[in-house]
Order: sequence, then structure tokens, then C-alpha cells
Amino acid sequence: MSTPEPPTLGKLGHQSLRRPLTEAENCLARALEAIFATGCHEFTAVAVALQEQQIPRPSGATGPWTLEVLEVELRLINESLDEAYLRGSAAAGA
Repeated sequence: MSTPEPPTLGKLGHQSLRRPLTEAENCLARALEAIFATGCHEFTAVAVALQEQQIPRPSGATGPWTLEVLEVELRLINESLDEAYLRGSAAAGA
């Protein structure tokens, strides 16, 4: 029995997504998928690859990608999606 292939960004159902991703978030997601597909999974090296590819930061902040910046950007996206999900859940329950 073969192991199923993991879902990619284009195949995800977004069943819990309560707001569309921004173009910058989609750009980062596509870049991360491409970087991970090369076998690169160490986040410091991922940050270097994002910097080399000149991927814009979804927050709109400027400056180089570093491990710390990657962690902050991912946290900010996650917090924003969580917030949108909670707002949508509260509205659906009202």
C-alpha cells in the first residue's frame, strides 16, 4: 500500500478559512511549497531561500528574511486567520 501524497496549496479545501489569503500570503505559501519540495526543511535555510527569491513579507514590513522574521510572519498570518475564524464562527452561531 502506498502512502498518499500530502496536499498542496492548490488541493487544500480551505474548509476552515474565514477570509481569503492575501496575494502576499499566497506568494509566501507558493514559495514555501517550492522550497520544501527541494528537501529544504530547516527554517534558517528556508529564510535564506526566501531572501534569495526576494519574496515580499506578507506583513508589508521590509528588510531581509531571517529565521526570526519568518517566525514572526508565520505567527502574524496564523493570528489573523484565527481571528477571522473566530469572527466567522461567532457570526454563524448568532
